[in-house]
Amino acid sequence: MITNPKDSAAARSRLDPEPIPRRDFLGLAAVWAAATAALFALGGILRLPKAAVLPSPSKKFRVVLPETLPEGEAFLPPRRSVALFRDAEGVFAVSTICTHLGCIVKAEADGFHCPCHGSAFAKDGAVLRGPAPKALPWLAVTREGSGIYVVDEGKTVPLGTRAEA
Repeated sequence: MITNPKDSAAARSRLDPEPIPRRDFLGLAAVWAAATAALFALGGILRLPKAAVLPSPSKKFRVVLPETLPEGEAFLPPRRSVALFRDAEGVFAVSTICTHLGCIVKAEADGFHCPCHGSAFAKDGAVLRGPAPKALPWLAVTREGSGIYVVDEGKTVPLGTRAEA
């Protein structure tokens, strides 16, 4: 049994770590906290010059209609808010953005249905049930080649305007 503190110091091995005084420990903790905060601040400063705007896809895009697309059935290009239709008179595109508050309408067998507020549209975009105030806009479509069409989402055309099939 060790009763004298000097005896306990002598009982320690020279390989045992030296105990850190409390003030030294608190000083080191403060230095590490300041260094970590400075590192995060530097990361934030380095991000400032970068633009926070993501590039948006072009309003014009090419699409290839499947040969097996039946007349009157919607073709929805991936990552686009457009539905393309083929009928006897040609090919036309209808925007799938609801004219009420801008929700994306879902294509169904009888037309389009807005999941947000319940508006219903015919396949040609005409309003069947509100609260949508007007029909879905038709978009410009031009034929570029055999089965290849260019759709311009930024340009609306009068209802009934079709590209040749």
